[in-house]
Amino acid sequence: MRKSFLLAQLLLLSLFLSSCSTLFFWQPQFIKVNGTQLEYKGKPYYFTGTNLWYGCYLGSKGPGGDRARLKRELDKLKSMGVTNLRILGGSNLSYLGSSLKPAIQIKPGVYNKQLLDGLDYLLSEMHKRGMHAVIFLTNYWQWSGGMAQYNDWANGGGGVRPSISGYGPFMDYAASFYANKKAETLFYNYVYDLLNRKNKYDGFYYRDDPTIMAWELANEPRPGRNTEYLHLWYHWIDSTAHYIHILDPNHLVTTGSEGTIGTLQDTTYFLNGFKTKYINYLTFHLWPKNWGWFNAKDISGTYDSTVIKALNYIGLQIHLARELNKPIVMEEFGLPRDNEAYDPGTPTTARDRYFKTILSAVYDSAAAGAPIVGSNFWAWAGEGRPQHADHVWQPGDPYMGDPPQEPQGLNSVYNTDTSTIAVLEKSSAEMTGLDKTQKFMKKEEVAQTSR
Repeated sequence: MRKSFLLAQLLLLSLFLSSCSTLFFWQPQFIKVNGTQLEYKGKPYYFTGTNLWYGCYLGSKGPGGDRARLKRELDKLKSMGVTNLRILGGSNLSYLGSSLKPAIQIKPGVYNKQLLDGLDYLLSEMHKRGMHAVIFLTNYWQWSGGMAQYNDWANGGGGVRPSISGYGPFMDYAASFYANKKAETLFYNYVYDLLNRKNKYDGFYYRDDPTIMAWELANEPRPGRNTEYLHLWYHWIDSTAHYIHILDPNHLVTTGSEGTIGTLQDTTYFLNGFKTKYINYLTFHLWPKNWGWFNAKDISGTYDSTVIKALNYIGLQIHLARELNKPIVMEEFGLPRDNEAYDPGTPTTARDRYFKTILSAVYDSAAAGAPIVGSNFWAWAGEGRPQHADHVWQPGDPYMGDPPQEPQGLNSVYNTDTSTIAVLEKSSAEMTGLDKTQKFMKKEEVAQTSR
């Protein structure tokens, strides 16, 4: 009897130690780079995702926060197969009236605790749903404060206002950030604090959180409108990506670039800027309206040429990614509704055709072994709706996919846009299907598929 009792005790102890091993020695799984592909849990990782830049705002308990809505939005996206979300992780209270308010950073080193708590909550809810986040840390443009506001803090004021001086001088002012050591230090201080933050809801330090796929240097970090800051821009990309890797060896680092449009339309600048080993994968954006290709009020006259230019642009970015032997993601793309309407229920005929065409191009390229691994459409508005006849965002309005300086509804996909959602669901199913059928491509195999 005693021997049987001791054996039973040993068996129970063994089971307990086994469970403890699982509990205490569990290792988080991070998305990694394998050649020109992404890898997750030993398999190729492909996705059709979205931009949900305002996620931490919905997650906040402060003004504009709506946690019930956030959970519904995440559940809806999950049901669509959309589990890769590009989100804002840094905003500055700006001297410009059209910028996002409130902001995460009120002044250097002083943070809006409710918004950071909202970011904690967002990441924890994404973790529950098996989602992944790409987090951009600042902005070349004015709508979230960004580089211009870091300059303004460092210089003690005197920031350029695009509404007065125009966007040319503003772009020069934003690009002067790369030469402003004090402004750069203020940014690095924020990056340090964020990456070392502990999520109060799930206990992960951000640097250790497997929900995060990548840190992104900035939203659309251009070198400026000429070559004045080009070499400083090269240095900033390399040194900032290196700094992030020192703080956080677990996560990928990428740029947030628009591609060649964001590198003075010069492929050499693209290659030189992003060849650094500290940039793990590449990005590009695709904006036919903003670049003067497409007119939603003249669809018949501009749509066909827009598609040709878009496919050529995608092809060029993939070609450059192949030269650098890195994966690439089309992380922003959008198109207005027919006749540039903004309200739900208005037609999305051109948008649906366009999305179907370029998402098919992404899938076909990825399936053939090209280095493109995913896309994030801009942007998910979900339940958000314009509140005013002029479609101008005002404090207290629901957040949508369109930043506050743009007409609300311009590029937003609503939860009632069933035809657009069907296109996105099909793309997501196709891309995630590649996770099961694609093998990891050797460098020489990628070269052969590209000929």
